[in-house]
Order: sequence, then C-alpha cells, then structure tokens
Amino acid sequence: MVEDMASTMMEDFCLHINMKISNIKKSFQLKKIGEEKCLKLLVRKIGKDMILLNDLLDKMETEVNQQEKLKNLLQELQQAAERDLNEARHLLEHVPPHLPKPTQNCVTVPTVKHEEQTKMAEPEPAKKPAKEKRVIKEIPLITAEEFEAVPAYLKGRLVYDQINAVVQEINKAVVDKYKIMHRPLKSMSFAVRNLYDRFIQEETKDTKGEFFIVEADIKAFTQLKVDKRFHSILSILRHCHRVREVRGSNLVRYIIC
Repeated sequence: MVEDMASTMMEDFCLHINMKISNIKKSFQLKKIGEEKCLKLLVRKIGKDMILLNDLLDKMETEVNQQEKLKNLLQELQQAAERDLNEARHLLEHVPPHLPKPTQNCVTVPTVKHEEQTKMAEPEPAKKPAKEKRVIKEIPLITAEEFEAVPAYLKGRLVYDQINAVVQEINKAVVDKYKIMHRPLKSMSFAVRNLYDRFIQEETKDTKGEFFIVEADIKAFTQLKVDKRFHSILSILRHCHRVREVRGSNLVRYIIC
C-alpha cells in the first residue's frame, strides 16, 4: 500500500514537471516568433487591440452599473405610480356628496342709516321695532368641476383646497369690513374710525352699491400674504367670475360678483 502511494506521488510529480517544461517551451517559441520581423507589427497591433478591448470592457461595465441603477429607480417610480393610481381610484369611488356648490353666501348685519348716526339719541319706545337687515355678499366657494376647468397656465402648482382657503379668508375680510361700515359712528373707537374713514375714501361711483375689498383690507383682517401666489389665486377667481377688478387712484378694488 505504501508503494502504491509513493508511485502515485511520483506520477503526479512527473506530470507537474512535464507541464512546467511544456510551458517553458511554449514561451521560447512565442519569444522566437515575436522576434521575427514579419510578425512584430502583428504582435504590436494585437497588443494595442487588447488595450482597446480592455477599455471597452471597462466602459461596458460602467454602463451596465448605470443601467442597473436606472432599472431600480424605474421600479421605485412604478411602485409609487401604482400607489397613486390606487389612491386615485379609491378617491373616485368615495367622492363625498357634500362638495361645495356655487351658491351665494351671505351674512346679515343691522343696517344703520348715516342720517341716523348724526342725530342725537332719542328716547326708545317701550318696544323696539325690528331692525332692518342688510346682506353682506360673500364669494361662493369654487367647486371641483370649476377648478378642473381652469386653464393649466392659471393653476400652476396651486391645488383645489388652497383656492377655497383663500376664498374663506377673503370672505372674512369682506364681513369684517362691512360690519364696521354698518356700525354707528358713536360706537367706534379711534382705530376703527380711521378704518371707516379709509373705507369711505376708497369708494367711487363704480363701487356704489357693491361689496369690495382692497389689499389693505386683506392685510388688516386676515393672515394672508399679499404675494405672487395670492395674485395667482385672484386670477383664478376672476376667471371663475367670483371677483372683478375696478382700478382708479392707484388702487385696485376687488368687487365681489
């Protein structure tokens, strides 16, 4: 048994030596071929081609890595699009029945005539007569259908909820302004009286009988910023016939339609 193992090891050793000798012979042959003048140019060309091939393989590897990253990104986008589609389908199937309709919103306040404001207080009768009510006109909320019909260049990045949030703030300014307009002068503080005087000065023949506000009213009665976004929303409200502009004396008056 020991002899068999020794014989096997000797055979493996001889095979290894023979392979080394064969490789050395091949190396000498290749060296001899490379020294031949007729083959030098060919060997050099093969060397250059191998360099170019190596560069090409590097570029291919880089491109494959980029394509792999792009594939992963597209998969993420596809998953996000599928989620958005599912949400849109859910919203479409569960549209609330209480979407705002284009109706006139009104607030009533007591009307006090300017003539009565200047008269001295008279003794009240035993039973006060019912006061005449005057309606303050407000902007109806924009409906979802109206918003969809607004041109894209007007909407920009604005969304439906942003429009109606501004409408509610504008209505607040209108109500607060005309509540002051309908108050008795003698009940006004100094600051309120200054506001009242400004309101009167801003009226023109074009605003007679109309309800309107100016930018100063937005700043006085709301937290809205009178910026580019605000004016973009006003453009949408003009398009939807909620307000119209009257200009004069370097002032823009927004009349409630």
